[in-house]
Amino acid sequence: MDLPEGLDWVRGSPAGRAWLATLPTWLAECAQQWSLRLDPPFRYAYASLALPAQLPDGTAAVLKLQYPDEESRHEADALAHWDGDAAIRLLAHDPGRRALLLERCQPGTPLHDLPPDRALDAVIGLLPRLWRPAGAPFTPLAQEAAGWIDRMPRAWERTGRPYQRRLLDAALDLLGDLASSQGEQVLVNQDLHAGNVLAADALPGDRGPWLAIDPKPLTGEREFSVVPMVRGQELGHSPAAVRHRLDRLCAELGLDRERARGWTIGHTLAWSVADDVVFAQNIEVVRWLLDAD
Repeated sequence: MDLPEGLDWVRGSPAGRAWLATLPTWLAECAQQWSLRLDPPFRYAYASLALPAQLPDGTAAVLKLQYPDEESRHEADALAHWDGDAAIRLLAHDPGRRALLLERCQPGTPLHDLPPDRALDAVIGLLPRLWRPAGAPFTPLAQEAAGWIDRMPRAWERTGRPYQRRLLDAALDLLGDLASSQGEQVLVNQDLHAGNVLAADALPGDRGPWLAIDPKPLTGEREFSVVPMVRGQELGHSPAAVRHRLDRLCAELGLDRERARGWTIGHTLAWSVADDVVFAQNIEVVRWLLDAD
């Protein structure tokens, strides 16, 4: 199978190699189950395999097979909860294969194709529509943060201490304080960066022009929801660009800047190591935000 280069990292672990071995069978079974005609995979992929699909009536769709990580376990539940408002609509779900059949965004242009401030305009309009009250089955942010606090020191040691101890200590302190003092709990998305918002002008109804895809949902306070957009590299990767996104999103969405900054530091450092792969650009973001004041 001709996999997108962004999925090469999964070959580095036994779990990843096992998942890759199942993909040809699961693709064939899903295509048969939902009577799909499939095209080659989308090239932009880092945590799942997604292929353009066509339903028997000619409707354009997407077949997505998730890498079996915990963060995306409730993606289908989040999409069902939003029911097409500000997010792509779920058409069908096969939990056993971690397979989702989704409507296709058309033209599907990623948000990062816009100039950075116009992209932020779109995010500012989108996020309040996604902030819906939610409970089970979504994991509470406080519970997830406890897991990061537990795992981060071990990951730091295991990968050869790839960043300064002061970054780890600061992130652990911030996560502990923030998790226990949150505001109102709503559905938030750990992965709403500018590559996971697509143009959707051609979908039925007045739902566009931008829709979220690929959510990794939790229930938590609103300040957490800007983290992936602040951290993401798509709208510029520099100290000034990161701080500008943080300042503008918090000011225009009425969020507490220091809490959003703290969540960004904690979550970004927690996500700086995955399957023993170190993401240096995440570490840079943490350092820029800690050294800003």
